[in-house]
Amino acid sequence: MKHSINILILVSLFLCLSACKDKIPKSNSTLASIDFLRGELLLCGDGQFGDLKFSLSCNYETRAAFDLAVALLHSFQYTEAEKAFVKVIDADPNCPMAYWGVAMSIYHTAWFPPTEKDLIKGSKIMGVAKELAMDDKQRDYINAIDAFYTNWKTDDHTTRQKRFELKMEQIYLKYPEDIEAAIFYTLALYSTRDRFGKAYINERKAGKILESLINDNPNHPGIYHYIIHNYDNPVLAPKALETARRYAKIAPSSSHAQHMPSHIFTRLGLWEESIQSNLLSAESSRCYMDALASEETYFEELHATDYLVYAYLQKGDNLNAEKQYNQIKNLKTFYPVNIPAAIYPIAVIPARLTLENRNWKQAANLELQEIDLNWDMFPWHMAIHHFARALGAAHIKDFNKAEQEIEVLKKLHQNLIAENDRNKHIQIKQVKIQIKTAQAWLNYRKGDLKNGLALMQEATEIERKTSKPPTYPGDVLPAIELLGDMLLEMGKNKEALTAYTENLKFHPNRFNGVYGAAIAAKRLGDNENATLYFEQLLKLTENSNTERPEINEAREFIEQEAI
Repeated sequence: MKHSINILILVSLFLCLSACKDKIPKSNSTLASIDFLRGELLLCGDGQFGDLKFSLSCNYETRAAFDLAVALLHSFQYTEAEKAFVKVIDADPNCPMAYWGVAMSIYHTAWFPPTEKDLIKGSKIMGVAKELAMDDKQRDYINAIDAFYTNWKTDDHTTRQKRFELKMEQIYLKYPEDIEAAIFYTLALYSTRDRFGKAYINERKAGKILESLINDNPNHPGIYHYIIHNYDNPVLAPKALETARRYAKIAPSSSHAQHMPSHIFTRLGLWEESIQSNLLSAESSRCYMDALASEETYFEELHATDYLVYAYLQKGDNLNAEKQYNQIKNLKTFYPVNIPAAIYPIAVIPARLTLENRNWKQAANLELQEIDLNWDMFPWHMAIHHFARALGAAHIKDFNKAEQEIEVLKKLHQNLIAENDRNKHIQIKQVKIQIKTAQAWLNYRKGDLKNGLALMQEATEIERKTSKPPTYPGDVLPAIELLGDMLLEMGKNKEALTAYTENLKFHPNRFNGVYGAAIAAKRLGDNENATLYFEQLLKLTENSNTERPEINEAREFIEQEAI
């Protein structure tokens, strides 16, 4: 039987579980030393997080609490998931799977790696769990997550992720009837995917497993969530469209579940759907912070805001893009603190607003927003800021400033390399693309067209081989699009149209990409394609608050063609 996770049903249960807290063995000093998250569960809306069944919960009385905890875990509501698992521990301290759940909640699997504090905590939890009596299947689950925490001081994060994945594969093969084993295995596959290649081997394998489970489990949050993650790339994204549209309805109380569909909507250029998804996510995030009685901004809201600004800009809707930015531009603190995903929007949104609108002077004079953290801790994020300044300075022919900004970019690039963090390989590549791009336009604006074009082509070639991290909606500006802009300025209209066409294949419905393709086709005398692109631009911007001059140009061209 499947258990629908409903907050109304659980209220009385949690009161009962909380009363059982004194069952924790006082003699277990290790258990007593673990800083478990406890407290009232902060769940917004009607508490719907989907339907699931997990046969490995312990006492019958804790079944609903355990299932809620797993559902929260599947939607990456990690804080509340841990609190729910701890309620099970407090009621039944001899339940090994409750410890498994806490260890999974602080692993984060597909998100940022756990801190040293988390790893110490996870190791202690595993030490307690392994001493408990359990059946073989529970032991297999405990050993799987323990493989991640074992030797964390000497083995790097990637190595330990791979160990966890291999253990989960063994469980998946050993217990083919265990749906949760299959689902958590696909999440492990995602965590060990090739982040640099474009064959998407792990993603395809995970997707196939997940798709086979949908019909029999139509409301399981993990199935839909992990399909979106594994198909969040230009090649596989179309396969996840219906899944994306379904996920938010399955777990309406999760801010992350409201947001995740927009990863697919963004890949496919479905801007209005992305906007609606992230408006709901931001609202859910604010609800969560209200429940927490905090005036800080939840990082999920910042993440949603980044996607909102990006989508509005592609619709030519500067008014609403600015409106979203105004809500965060004075923020100094976030919750939780020191999460790169929260810092990224603060750096990228002002850069997007200037660069997407080709407001080069404003880009050249951008200032970093003051926050209660040291920006030097985030070299990749700082690079975005300095890239915008460099590109802006090059275009307004402030060559000294452009050169200074490029030197800053080079230092930030070296700082990233010096961190020797394999997980930042894509960031290193992206800063290299930014350096090449800024150098390209500096040379071009100085009149060295040959070297400018050569550098822009180099940047584009690196970009072709570099995947986009899943933490943001798109490149600050795609190198291939900027190559098209340079070729267009040079009068190489055929080559420009080729570049824009390639850009739109991987970045569909980008405002500037569609406009550039229309102009290139128009200059080639290809009025048929120019009309198609201009009509696409008008469709993109219908019902938008837009004053962009490109829209008037599109209307005028189409009206002239109709005569």
